[in-house]
Amino acid sequence: MPSATKSLTLCFLAAAPLALADQAAREDYADLGDPHLNAVPRTKAEATRIATVTATATDFTIAQPFEERLAGAATVRVLPDANAFSQPSGNITFEDELEFRLGNGLFRKLWVSSPSSTLASDGLGPLFNARSCQRCHIKDGRGHPPENAEDNRVSMFLRVSIMDPDGVPDDARIAEIADYIATLPDPTYGQQLQDFAVQGHASEYALGVTYEEEIVTLADGTQASLRHPTYTAENLGYGPLAEGAMLSPRVAPQMIGLGLLEAIPAADILTNADPEDLDNDGISGRPNIVWSVEFDQPMLGRFGLKAGNPTVMQQSAEAFAGDIGISNPLFPAGAGECTVNQTHCQNAIHGDDDARGTEIDAMGMDLVTFYSRNLGVPARRDVDDSQVLRGKEVFYRTGCTACHTPSFVTHRLENQPEQSFQLIWPYTDMLLHDMGPALADNRPEARATGSEWRTPPLWGIGLTEQVSGHTYFLHDGRARSLLEAVLWHGGEAQAQRDAVVNMPTADREALLRFLESL
Repeated sequence: MPSATKSLTLCFLAAAPLALADQAAREDYADLGDPHLNAVPRTKAEATRIATVTATATDFTIAQPFEERLAGAATVRVLPDANAFSQPSGNITFEDELEFRLGNGLFRKLWVSSPSSTLASDGLGPLFNARSCQRCHIKDGRGHPPENAEDNRVSMFLRVSIMDPDGVPDDARIAEIADYIATLPDPTYGQQLQDFAVQGHASEYALGVTYEEEIVTLADGTQASLRHPTYTAENLGYGPLAEGAMLSPRVAPQMIGLGLLEAIPAADILTNADPEDLDNDGISGRPNIVWSVEFDQPMLGRFGLKAGNPTVMQQSAEAFAGDIGISNPLFPAGAGECTVNQTHCQNAIHGDDDARGTEIDAMGMDLVTFYSRNLGVPARRDVDDSQVLRGKEVFYRTGCTACHTPSFVTHRLENQPEQSFQLIWPYTDMLLHDMGPALADNRPEARATGSEWRTPPLWGIGLTEQVSGHTYFLHDGRARSLLEAVLWHGGEAQAQRDAVVNMPTADREALLRFLESL
């Protein structure tokens, strides 16, 4: 295979330019590795050019150069239907598009239980949340919370963990990560709850959710309703959860632009971190530092709602194991997420064999990773529209860019041309921010506290309804519109949320129009 079987090499940062209070704290981050392919070091001239093209906008009467090309040369045209997120990178070669299609086939593949005559497709479960990646990331877009009692909840689940009573991670290597919060899987249910099971096995639970509505009145008299969710794990199939079990609802996020986010230099992300809020702007983004199974070292977390995974490969592999119960080279357990206390599941027939080694082998994982890296980001719309430009100005002046960093330039990657040296506009700083008690799931993940979330990318957000058939946002889909999503902001974003509540109607409408253009 031309790209899928190429090996990764690490390039370590000489220094991580964090805005930290002292040099000792700065050195804690000095050895973070970048998950990139043979990055070519930037010249001083390139660094100057990059600083120029990523500088904060000051003129809001016209669009910035290349602003409509959210993913640089990898940007794709906007399709008029639900396939808008399912296109390969705009700069992919003809030969690599074949590899993309093969990866798409594995992403859409329906797995079956073992034993089966379809040996290349067996190994499902025994416990699982979905039979394929596509079942959760429908059309490569966002999942949604259950809309009624008959909804099968297939694109949403509950993560679960307990606090480690010792307060120190069992793995001494992980314990060396500063501020790492020691948690353990639930001894019976593992790290996430699966609501489906193959024949002869009991599913772990049924997801229950109820809402209470809260009316919020804006300064101009407009009323919005926020729904406060309560989640329960019902019909537990293997006894009670452990005492103190922490549950976190998760909706499947959109898939576009992942390879470009992975290609942002770690140094550029860390430059925006300000954990001590030394600039006194009320924003104190922190990097999540997680353990890389792929590289066997601590790395910057980039993916997942709390930045709990460092690479697209590990994010994909963990989803195969946890969501579908498919063993893979990074997570080779044939029983998937089954724990040692689920003996019937552990003793079941699994789909790994001598030929594959695991239920999806290394080549299959490479193909799925290549596909996930190369889902194209559609171009922006209406960048020159006067209302959109006014909304952009409101977005900047309100301080939204303190977390939603507009643009980056990716590494030069000789072996990954689709992501190489692109000016991209994801509108995320890739850092953790405390979003206040209303959005807190109260479940830590690595260095992320129970009230911290990674800033989500905003590119493609205006196409959510077209692709996914709904306008549900945030980590659990509680927000039913972009306005509701903004109104849920608290903690570090409380000032920005309050500014939206109090701004004139025309400015708020322009702000939403700008977001819809992304």
